[in-house]
Amino acid sequence: MGTRGVEGAYQGALRAFQNPMLDLLHRTYAPFVVTVLAMMFTPERPTVAVPDAHTEIADALDRLRAAGYGDDGDQPLPAGNARDLCRQWVHAGWLVRQVTDDVEVYRLSAHGVGALEVAGRVGGARTRVSESRVRTLLEAVERLAQDADPDVMARMARLQTEIDQRRRELDRLERGGAIDAVADDQLLEAAENVLHLARELPADFARVAESIKAMQRDVVADLRQDVRPTGEVLREYLERGRQIMDTTPEGRAFAGALRLIGDPAQIDDLWNLLRTVLRHGFTDLMPEPQRRELAEIARRIEQGVKEVLAAQRQASHVITTQVRDHDPMRDRQVDELLREVMSGFHTWVPRSRRGTVVAPLRRLPVADVKQLRQTLSDLRPPTPPTPLREWDEAEDVPDADTRAWGGPQYAELHAHLAAFAGDADGVDVAAAFRAAAQQIRRPVDLLGLLEIAHGFGMTDTAEVAVVDAVRPDLTRRRLAFGGVLAANPATPRPADGAADERPGNDDE
Repeated sequence: MGTRGVEGAYQGALRAFQNPMLDLLHRTYAPFVVTVLAMMFTPERPTVAVPDAHTEIADALDRLRAAGYGDDGDQPLPAGNARDLCRQWVHAGWLVRQVTDDVEVYRLSAHGVGALEVAGRVGGARTRVSESRVRTLLEAVERLAQDADPDVMARMARLQTEIDQRRRELDRLERGGAIDAVADDQLLEAAENVLHLARELPADFARVAESIKAMQRDVVADLRQDVRPTGEVLREYLERGRQIMDTTPEGRAFAGALRLIGDPAQIDDLWNLLRTVLRHGFTDLMPEPQRRELAEIARRIEQGVKEVLAAQRQASHVITTQVRDHDPMRDRQVDELLREVMSGFHTWVPRSRRGTVVAPLRRLPVADVKQLRQTLSDLRPPTPPTPLREWDEAEDVPDADTRAWGGPQYAELHAHLAAFAGDADGVDVAAAFRAAAQQIRRPVDLLGLLEIAHGFGMTDTAEVAVVDAVRPDLTRRRLAFGGVLAANPATPRPADGAADERPGNDDE
């Protein structure tokens, strides 16, 4: 072998082992990591709340240490608490920490899913060269050849041959022919092949979702940098989204699953076929985990598609929000401020010592505002209001007393109430209003009279008083209110002596 070939292959292997999936599998504590992640994350539980994950990992560590693991060199367990371990796994790319429905959760990354699948295949039943696997390969090659061959006559000949075979089989069954029974061993290895194919899907779905999120981060970064036009960035985003679905194996797997899940009849047929398989007697030879995994194939497909669609919706929402609220000048100012803060920290930290007192910032600096804008969008100066019309002395002055339409006449009302009360201790406000002159029997004067009575002290009665008020234009209004008895205004009050002209305003 050539030296260049060995060197290139070795460099390729080094790059492969830098992948987080292989990095997880060759770590010292890989058995513990694989065990815990496989137990926490299942098809029915794709995400785990952060507090629950920390509790379960801590419980697993305690149980294994109590059982004697971790003491010997060949059975190591990681040191540290569950929170630190999860932080390390997120940093290594095996877990993803995100917020779902206002709850912070962990989920497996695509590398974590792939590592668990590899560990499951190696630790479980060995993959065998069987009739089912060879048939799957031959059918895939045949379909590939048919799709690649543009010869119409060859395609027609193949279809005719298939029709003839199907017709002969149908005629044999109609004549009473029996269906050839398939041995349980063959059915069992066919089911294992189905499980092998289904195990590849979750990692593919996770890779598609992470590719969409990586695109989202790149697009948002390009928009914030404001180096290229927004339309160019968005066109590139749409083109990359199309390429992910068309040019990558994971994208094609997702596109096929989306076509399957988009037709309810097909997914119902898949559920019915799986139930038929599980009712067969050969499934008793399968371990319980394999039977459960076989029954959950359709659900895992639905779950993977939902995860990718959720990633697409989130990416669209984030990018739309960024385009709508993007302010390049503000972003540059924030970036400059953060760079100044980091520069200040780099200058201050080397000279600082433990226990050094740091002077707090008591007050934020005040912005130096030079000149505020006085106009918004109109560059023309504001026009003054229209000048008042000059009064012409020749014009007739109205004879009507405009004061008659004003507020209550407190002085006249106070004098009338005192005269109406005479020497009595109390006076009926309604009776006093009825006996008042027409000039002070307006609706507004009733309010003034009640105000005066309230200032001198009044007592409610159980009756409803009805009075007729006269407006300045001689129209009448009938008003009803709860009857009250007011104290005599002429009687001096002990606290302040004689009442002033405006009752209720004792400070005057």
